[in-house]
Amino acid sequence: MIKVGIIGATGYAGAELVRLLLQREDVEIVWYGSRSYVGEDFASIYRNVSHLVEEPCKDDDMAALAKMADVIFTATPQGFCASQLTEEILSQAKVIDLSADFRIKDVATYEKWYKIGHACPQFIEEAVYGLPEINREKIKGARLIANPGCYPTCSFLTLYPMVKEGLIDTNTIIIDAKSGTSGAGRGAKTPNLYCEVNESMKPYGVASHRHTPEIEEQLSYAAGKPVVISFTPHLVPMNRGILATAYGTLTKEVTAQEVKAVYDKYYGKEYFVRVMEPGQVPQTRWVEGSNFVDVAFQIDPRTNRIVMMGAIDNMVKGAAGQAIQNMNLMFGLPENTGLKQIPVFP
Repeated sequence: MIKVGIIGATGYAGAELVRLLLQREDVEIVWYGSRSYVGEDFASIYRNVSHLVEEPCKDDDMAALAKMADVIFTATPQGFCASQLTEEILSQAKVIDLSADFRIKDVATYEKWYKIGHACPQFIEEAVYGLPEINREKIKGARLIANPGCYPTCSFLTLYPMVKEGLIDTNTIIIDAKSGTSGAGRGAKTPNLYCEVNESMKPYGVASHRHTPEIEEQLSYAAGKPVVISFTPHLVPMNRGILATAYGTLTKEVTAQEVKAVYDKYYGKEYFVRVMEPGQVPQTRWVEGSNFVDVAFQIDPRTNRIVMMGAIDNMVKGAAGQAIQNMNLMFGLPENTGLKQIPVFP
C-alpha cells in the first residue's frame, strides 16, 4: 500500500489526483492538504467524491506529512514547494512537484520568467524532469520529480521525434496552442468568469508565456543545441484539453510514410502516445479524461514545412495523470497502473 499525501488537493490538479488515486486498491490518501479549506470535509468541496472521502482538509505542512507518506504530491503555485523542501523531507518521502519550481535548470531563467526568487536551488540539479517517454530510467531512481507543465508536455511530445532526428530547422519552430479554462486554475479571476470566456477565444501571454523557457530547454536537449521558439497560447471556452499546432521548416524532402516511421520509432511502444495515420488530425474530445496523447502531422510541400499536431487532457496527461505515471515508475509499478481510463465521449 502506497501512502500518498496531496498538498493543494482542492485545486483542479489536486482534485484530479484525488479522483484518479481513489480508484486504486494499492494507494491510501493520508493527507488532503488545502490552505483555503483547513478543517472542512474534502467531499463538501468536491461532491463527485461524496461517500468516498470522509477526511477533512489539513494544512500545508510538508514536514509533518513526510513522516506519514511514502510520496507527496505538491499541486501548488510556483514557489511553495521550493520554500518548504528540505533534505529531511526528501529522506523520508518522495516528492512529485506539479509546479515549475524544479523544471528549469537555470535559476536565473526561472526567476526571470516567474518573477520570484528560488528558495532552494540546491535541489534543482537533482530533480528529474518527469516526462516518462523521455526520462523513464532517471525517474525510476528519483527522489524529486519536476512534473512537466501542460503546454510543454503537449508541445514537446508533438515535436520531439522531428527535432531529435534533425528533420526540422529548429530556428523556424512556431507553436500555436489552445487550452481549456481549467488550465488557469480554480482561483476566482475576472478574466476567467463565464461571461468573459464564453463564446470567445483569445491569445494570452503573447511572447511572454512562462512555459516558453521550459519548452525551449527540453527541445534544446533533444536537438543537442540551443533552441528558441515562438510560442503563443490561447484560451478557449471549454473545460479541459490542449491542442498544440507546431510548424517547422523541413531540412530535407521526406514522405508521409517516412515521417510516420520516425514517430513510430520513438512512440511505437509507448502506451500513452497514439500516433495517428497520415491525413488524420487530433481532437481534444478524443483524449478527454484520459492520460493519452494523440499526435499527428501534415507535410506542406508548397512551403517546405511540416505541421505537427498534438492533443492532451491538460488535467490528466498535462498534470495529475502524468504525476501518477511518474509515481508508478518510482515505485516499480507498471507505468499505466491506474491510468487506463478510456477517454470520455460524449
